[in-house]
Formats: sequence, structure tokens, C-alpha cells
Amino acid sequence: MISYRTSKVFVPGGLPVLTYNPRKELKLEENIEKAKDNLCKLLIVTGATKSGKTVLVKSIFPKEKCVWFDGGSFSSEDDFWTDIITQLDGFPDISLTTENDSINRGRAKGKAELTLPIPFPGMPTIGGEAEYEHERKKSVSKTKSRKGSLKTIAIKLMEDKSTPLIIDDFHYIPREKQASIVRAIKSLIFEGLPVIFIAIPHRRFDAIKVEKEMTGRVENVTIPPWKNYELAKIASTGFPLLNLDVSVKFINRLVNQAISSPHLMQEFCKELCHLHGIEETSKEIVEINNETILPELFTKVASATGKVMFEKLSKGPRQRTDRMKRPTADGEQPDIYGLVLKALSNLKPGLDKVDYEELRKEIKEISIDKAPEAHEVSRVLEYMSKIASSDESSTPVLDYEKDDRILHITDPFFAYYLRWGTISN
Repeated sequence: MISYRTSKVFVPGGLPVLTYNPRKELKLEENIEKAKDNLCKLLIVTGATKSGKTVLVKSIFPKEKCVWFDGGSFSSEDDFWTDIITQLDGFPDISLTTENDSINRGRAKGKAELTLPIPFPGMPTIGGEAEYEHERKKSVSKTKSRKGSLKTIAIKLMEDKSTPLIIDDFHYIPREKQASIVRAIKSLIFEGLPVIFIAIPHRRFDAIKVEKEMTGRVENVTIPPWKNYELAKIASTGFPLLNLDVSVKFINRLVNQAISSPHLMQEFCKELCHLHGIEETSKEIVEINNETILPELFTKVASATGKVMFEKLSKGPRQRTDRMKRPTADGEQPDIYGLVLKALSNLKPGLDKVDYEELRKEIKEISIDKAPEAHEVSRVLEYMSKIASSDESSTPVLDYEKDDRILHITDPFFAYYLRWGTISN
């Protein structure tokens, strides 16, 4: 039996070669492959956070064969073009050195005679004559240097090498810089070079908004939410590679908490192996069916997911004075921000919308004193939405529509933390 490391079988956040599920019936790979065949359009791959967009594109356009740029690392446009030049082994400065050789030749001739000091009759004079030639070579080099535009050099390199360009999290890049980048690479797109942007759904039209000439030149591939059987396949493929016998019922318990996220499913499977001390393929079959371990597993995974964002929302915006305490039935003393999050966690939402009245009803049920007024709760949700949108995450974890009074939970990690994280003040 081939032995595998657990870290190679289950790879949350990376490219899980052994447990990768292409979801073939959706023809996602086939649609992305179109970019290789002189598509002459910008391909935009969109999907919810942690839905496997990047993993899918990497499986077809591996990093070692393309230029990959992470929009989250964008600091300036010059850095963007410099990064492309570096990945293509290019140089921002171009130098040309020429050498000219010159040869100096010299010639000399001489004669020498020797007469003996004692004269003897008939003694001849001893003499000789010599001639030599000397050649000296001299090299003269001249260097001309030219510093080209970073943008021009990067585009020329991609054109000459026919190297695909992938920009992950394109929505991270400031709108004015998006416009400059799209204008610069549109000629490459029209000539058939594969160019792919990966973005969240409601930002899929950014390229058209910043450059009107891209209208009709954009093709979108949408990654739909994962179905339960697709998530289950990750586990049913990976566990046998480690010689683990895990029941369908147990796997379904994992699936039910994954909130349509392959990332979370990979996380669950890997953590389950660690809790049982499985770091590589077991020599003997190991049966795992004890469901009492699941609360520990789910809680442990939660501590590494949405905790940071939850704490930011719980603190709310800065203010000079302490907020009023809002005692709850479980003995806690949160302020109004903590109270709203506690009520939200009791509802245990998935990636869906939460009706305002439903949330306010839960707030009333957990409050000991008089519950906050409707306008107070609405104001808190507005501020939370602002905090979430200003955070450096790929998409806000929640979004509140004030007019319709609907709260959207958009991030599976945050939704998961509301279910299994430590909700206390």
C-alpha cells in the first residue's frame, strides 16, 4: 500500500491534489480551458468566498507556467509590473555592450659585431644580424543603457513568451488602478493571450466599469455553491488513502457543518486525523465512528477561522464613553454589539439572509432588561456592515440592507464561527 502524509491528502487553503474534486458535471474546468484556445476575451471566475475559485484555476493554470498576481498584495502599480517582470526573469534596465579591438604592430632590426682584443693575422670579425616583430592587442568596450517603462517591458515579456496572466482577488486592487491595468493588457487579451481575473460575484463587472472597451470582451465562469454530495466526496476519497474507515453517517455530520465550503471540509478531515494521531497512512485499518469527538473538533476549527472578525464586530466603532451593558439570561453583560452577535449566533445562520424581525425577536428573548429599540438595532447592523467592508478580507463577512431590513451573511468562516466559536464578552 502506498503511504501518504495526512498534510498531502487534506490541504485546506491549498491545492489538494489527492482529494481535488473537479465537479465534472458542471464543466467548470472545460469552461476555464477556453481561455487557452485564442478566446480573445477576458475570463472572470467568480464565486463565494472559500468556494474553491483559486484552487480550480490553479489546477488548469499552474503557477509555474503562468504569471500569478495576488490582488491582496497590491501596493502600487509599479510594484505590479515589477512583479510580472521578475516572474518572467526580465529586467527593468536594458544594457547593450559592444567591444572594438585595435592592434598595434612594431618591427625592429639590429646588427652586432665582435672583434677579438688580441689581433691575429687573418682573424675574422665575429658578427650577427637580428630582426623581430611585436604585436599588441587593445580592447575598447562601450556600454549603452536604457531604462524602459515597467509597464512596457512587462507587456512585451508576456507577449514574447505567450505567458498567461492570472490576477487573484482582482477586487482588492483600487478602482483607478484597475482601470490602468485593464487598459494596458487589453491588447494582449484581444490578441488571444489567456488573461483571467478571480473575483467575488458582486464585483465581476469591475473590468467593464473601469474600461468601456471591454464590453462584449468579457466571459464569466461562476462557481456555484457546493452540494453536500460534492463535499462528501472529499472525505470519501481521502480517508481510504490513509487507511481509515469512516462511516457515511459520520461524514455527513461533517458535511452538515461545512456551510458549502470545501475549505472547511478539508479542515474538518485534516483535524479529525490529527485528533486520532493519524499523520500518515496507517499500516492497519483504523475505524472512526465515535461522534462524541465532533464538538471538540468543530470548536477547535472555529478558533482558527472567524474569531478575528467576530471580535472586531463585537467591539464596534470607537467611542469616548463605555456603552451601556445589556444583561442576558445566561449571566453575560455585553454591550449592544455583543448582544446582537449573541442573538445572531443563537440563530446559527448559514450563507443566507437573516430577517431583521427574526433577529430582533431573538434579541428580546435573551435580554433580561428591556431590549434595544428597533432603530438602535438597525444602527448597530449598519455599523457592523461598515466595519466588515473596511476590513482587509476578500469580501465583507456580512452586509446589511437598511431599506429592506435584511442581513446577509456572506462568509462561511464567519457563519461557522457563529455556530461553534466562543460567543462571550
